[in-house]
Amino acid sequence: MEFHHVSVMLEETVQGLVTDPQGTYVDCTLGGGGHSHRIAELLAPEGRLIGLDQDEAAIKAATERLSDAGCRVEIVHSNFRYLEKVLNELGVEQVAGVVFDLGVSSHQIDTAERGFSYMQDAPLDMRMDPEAALSAYEVVNTYSQEELARIFHDYGEERWGKRIAEFITGELVEVICKAVPKAVRRASAGHPAKRIFQAIRIEVNDELEILENAFKTAVRFLKPGGRLAIITFHSLEDRIAKQTLKEMARGCICPPELPVCTCHHKPEIKLLGKPKQATKEELRDNSRSKSAKLRIAEKLG
Repeated sequence: MEFHHVSVMLEETVQGLVTDPQGTYVDCTLGGGGHSHRIAELLAPEGRLIGLDQDEAAIKAATERLSDAGCRVEIVHSNFRYLEKVLNELGVEQVAGVVFDLGVSSHQIDTAERGFSYMQDAPLDMRMDPEAALSAYEVVNTYSQEELARIFHDYGEERWGKRIAEFITGELVEVICKAVPKAVRRASAGHPAKRIFQAIRIEVNDELEILENAFKTAVRFLKPGGRLAIITFHSLEDRIAKQTLKEMARGCICPPELPVCTCHHKPEIKLLGKPKQATKEELRDNSRSKSAKLRIAEKLG
């Protein structure tokens, strides 16, 4: 299956990210190379683009797509949790920009055997790195009822998580539909399996635990004036992005009762405007952009 993925808020992201055509830019979620290809178009021959992805299919697709890039391109098979290690091994001390697109690629969703979509009858997998040990099958079939209830509640924000965990004995989507009362299914928006599949995917790929450290690592490598762009797709990851950026943009951290500042804490970044969302035109052409939010911050000197 050809690797297909439409990058969300492509121009808004890249135009807000690229400020130095000769700089080094890092795409921490390379995917099919959509954002990277557009970044490369804006870079001079002296510019450098580094792409990370843990999915071999994405690596192959992005390598082909970036074959005509006019700048230096380096693609690394790695998870962005290892961003510091990757940059150190490449001899990179500072970068001009870093982008995180945290959504699951359209290719992963549409490839039935990857098991990401609740709309297709397929094996439970959901591994972004197909070589990883933990799959959705192991989560569903080996986790205790209490562990399943926890991840459904914490990662899926599913109010019926405990009941669903009690019901799981066979085909997952059918079980979820049986567990959620009909009246609730009629009243709620979206498929009842959506939040459960999200929760399992987050657990399989450890998606939330690595975010804060990855964002802070990215900022640490930014040169003054460098930009960080983060695209989120659900409330849990967006909350982490929002809180982490807010913390790094904060100046004084003294207790509010102190009359004068004694901490001399300086903000590391400044936030560039409010979070952006997809335009009506993009929403019409790409329904998967509906929940996306783009946050951009700039490193202070």
